[in-house]
Amino acid sequence: IKPVPSIENEGRVDLLFLLFFLIHLAHLSAPVPFGNMSKDFHPTMDPTKMGLGRSIAVLTSGGDAQGMNAAVRATVRVGLYTGAKVYFVHEGYQGLVDGGDNIRPATWESVSMMLQLGGTVIGSARCKDFRTREGRMKAACNLVKLGITNLCVIGGDGSLTGANQFRTEWSGLLDDLVKAGKITAADAKKSSHLNIVGMVGSIDNDFCGTDMTIGTDSALHRIMEVVDAITTTAQSHQRTFILEVMGRHCGYLALVTALACGADWVFIPEMPPDDGWENHLCRRLTDQRSRGCRLNVIIVAEGAMSRDGKQITSDQIKKLVTDRLGFDTRTTILGHVQRGGTPSAFDRILGSRMGVEAVMALMEATPDTPACVVSLSGNLAIRLPLMECVQVTKDVTAAMAEGRFDDAIKLRGKSFENNWNTYKLLAHINPPDVKSNINVAIMNIGAPCAGMNAAVRSAVRMGIIQGHTMLAVHDGFDGLAHGQIENYILNRDWLDWKRRLNVGHQKNSAR
Repeated sequence: IKPVPSIENEGRVDLLFLLFFLIHLAHLSAPVPFGNMSKDFHPTMDPTKMGLGRSIAVLTSGGDAQGMNAAVRATVRVGLYTGAKVYFVHEGYQGLVDGGDNIRPATWESVSMMLQLGGTVIGSARCKDFRTREGRMKAACNLVKLGITNLCVIGGDGSLTGANQFRTEWSGLLDDLVKAGKITAADAKKSSHLNIVGMVGSIDNDFCGTDMTIGTDSALHRIMEVVDAITTTAQSHQRTFILEVMGRHCGYLALVTALACGADWVFIPEMPPDDGWENHLCRRLTDQRSRGCRLNVIIVAEGAMSRDGKQITSDQIKKLVTDRLGFDTRTTILGHVQRGGTPSAFDRILGSRMGVEAVMALMEATPDTPACVVSLSGNLAIRLPLMECVQVTKDVTAAMAEGRFDDAIKLRGKSFENNWNTYKLLAHINPPDVKSNINVAIMNIGAPCAGMNAAVRSAVRMGIIQGHTMLAVHDGFDGLAHGQIENYILNRDWLDWKRRLNVGHQKNSAR
């Protein structure tokens, strides 16, 4: 294997890319929806010569997302490893149209120390010029002059759709450039086709076909930090807090936040509340307070709407709760803080793995290969047909517009649907009138770890909902031997476990 260049501070980190690369050569992709486009690597091909004579350009477009830099870094380093030339396109599609210094060669060292940075260091911009044929002609001219025929786009569905249109028009754009005298016929022949691969960078997780988009996990970390901080002050003053999170067309952030913090209510665009939701919400908040709860948390996606298509805003909910219930109510709109900060470990790894797969997709592409998007399926980075995924994403929007909300939930994917059903089960109490004769004891064994409380909370609430008697065994087997067993009373459980959800581990665990 050709030695990998390194710098003093990143010698060990460089080995990570060799690992990702070798894993790619070895793994067999599992069957997935949409039709997996990933290929088995040819064992006789020298990976250090795959990209000789080829050039790759990488750009980030649309809204920034934590983890984009990891994807850019992986694309550059694996591209260089294969022997290809790699170029940065600064300022997204605008830089592609403007050309000049916006398109610069990338080196191994130029992507050093960017893995931990949020946002995108090569810049991103909304570009009206690229939406016109004239703008795309300029972009094509800039690529042809540099001999670039492989383009890696990191962005949302709009950015990826634009890339596919660019690829579809490529031959026509070159013909027009030759006629206009901007390039020669020899240049056009040399750059006769354009290969496109996309990676989805979006904190909303609003792209169908992938389990998680780059930036979503980091955004959830930002949101949960705020939620945990707010619940402490809300409990002190017996307040109701309404938190608005991003998600203009997708309620993933709102839904998972509500599930993770035990929110009393969540508004998402995929499933608007039933008519008369105002009365239902007030009853639920009142019921919580009557049980002794000192706080209420309501999560609102910025794209939340009612069944008749009218927007539901944080201020509207605040006015409702204040006027009808007299609760001390505050609203917090998180805004762009969700995009900021350093990427989580998950997003750094996700971006890195997707970048490796993206380069391999470009190296293996032929003129007949359709544009693909690198997605996450389980723990595998795979390739899916780009426009099939875009179409399913558009189908979700169409289902919401037509009032087919159950279909919208299903089209989001099994994970989204399971999260929705789980939230509905755990958030609100509806125990049966007749109790069962089953007693269920729960205890923790061994060293404590983050997430234990969430698991116990779910188990206790599910048991209560089904009419079982739920028992808590303190201090593991030692507590079981000494009879440290407590019966969870309904009211006490429903309140205590709501407060404990944000605590890292069980305090009553023993070996």
